[in-house]
Amino acid sequence: MLAPLLFVWPVSIAVTHYFATAVASYPYDQALRENVNAVARQIKFVNGRPQIALPASARAMLRADEIDHVYFHVLNRKGVKLAGDTELPVATDLDYQADELGEIYFREVEAGGQDLRVAYTYVGEPSMPRERWLLVEVGETLEKRSQLANKIIASVILPQFVIIPLAVVLVWFGLSQGLRPLTVLRERIEARAESDMSPIRTRRVPEELQPLIDAFNAMLERMRGNLDAQQRFIADAAHQMRTPLTGLKTQAQLAMRESDPEELKKSLRQIATGVDRAAHLVNQLLTLARAEASDAAQQSLAPLNLDLLLREQVEEWVMRALDKHIDLGYEPAPPSEIMGSAFLLRELVSNLIDNALRYTPADGRVTCRVVVQGDFVTLEVEDNGIGITEEQAALVFERFYRVDGTGTDGSGLGLPIVREIAELHRAAASLRPNPHERGAIARVVFPRYRPPADRPAFDAQIEGELGGRGLPAAHNPPTGFV
Repeated sequence: MLAPLLFVWPVSIAVTHYFATAVASYPYDQALRENVNAVARQIKFVNGRPQIALPASARAMLRADEIDHVYFHVLNRKGVKLAGDTELPVATDLDYQADELGEIYFREVEAGGQDLRVAYTYVGEPSMPRERWLLVEVGETLEKRSQLANKIIASVILPQFVIIPLAVVLVWFGLSQGLRPLTVLRERIEARAESDMSPIRTRRVPEELQPLIDAFNAMLERMRGNLDAQQRFIADAAHQMRTPLTGLKTQAQLAMRESDPEELKKSLRQIATGVDRAAHLVNQLLTLARAEASDAAQQSLAPLNLDLLLREQVEEWVMRALDKHIDLGYEPAPPSEIMGSAFLLRELVSNLIDNALRYTPADGRVTCRVVVQGDFVTLEVEDNGIGITEEQAALVFERFYRVDGTGTDGSGLGLPIVREIAELHRAAASLRPNPHERGAIARVVFPRYRPPADRPAFDAQIEGELGGRGLPAAHNPPTGFV
């Protein structure tokens, strides 16, 4: 605040000087007008010839000024001086000056090293030609004007030498008092422990700081939720990793004690199976971590054909389905473009197919399809396996949750990965009982890709159908798809 004040101060002095000079000049210009008119009234025309009669009293009136020097003269249009003072210079551009009869004009000249303010007018009769008019000029030095202007400036500037320092003190005091709550808030934040995620108290907080503290507390709440989720995830992941590693260690110890080649091969096969399970769990954990890194994944979203991607993934899973004697089918669909990450969507489809194959017994059936309905594209994986209840459907997207009594190994991460990837794509994922037969249907509903020209209206429609929440929840997809 001090820098603008120090900048404005000299600017105000310059502006004050300009207006003070204009104000001081006005009354003295009026006096010059009267002097010019007084001299002009002493000029008479007799038979077209000028007669100048300036009595001593008129000359004394012009010389009565004790501060400034006043000069006058009377000229013809050729610049020949008819009466008056020789000290007052004649204009060099006399022919080009304004020459309306009876009007009073002003000009600035210099004489004897002094600046003069000159008022002049033309005297003549209306019937006379311009060449016979007379020019009357009265000039005055500028001392009185300067003195008056200085007094005006001093009366304005001198109080500022008190007002400006006082304003600086008041500004400093006001800002220090006004910013004290920010200082207190900063000290309270600096004094908090790194693990303290409790909200900042808002009691006796200035009204201006209330939105800032509310936003900060909301951020702390989100961070606390993220940290709690990460801690639970780390604890659950450590437990899940500990189990296969313990099993591998036990199998390795048993294999080291075996002398029978057949038993040794059996132990090695169990070790290989355990390694596959651990590798699958690690891969799913890495995929989940990548899906959670939504900022980086959002940048890789591009238009792609979901039906083509589904067909490619089904082809990769056909052999594993045949090994389990399961009929893995694919129903073709027309081109269905969405905005997505090809890598993450392959993981999503793979997890859905893997989940369906795990919970479908031999001689069962798994069918994959893409359905296009209006502004949405739905990916479906239908099976006739062991099925799922409505209560279990609400829990299967939780991390490490596994349905009891199925006799199927799993990490409990497949469907949580599907949910994370779906939310990244503004999609809704769900798993519900198969309404046609025993089994389940997994659905992921995506917004259909539109060209940029249709994007504003399309986004508004999607936001409206999804309730304006941006990312739809996995348990609450658009109406009519689940």
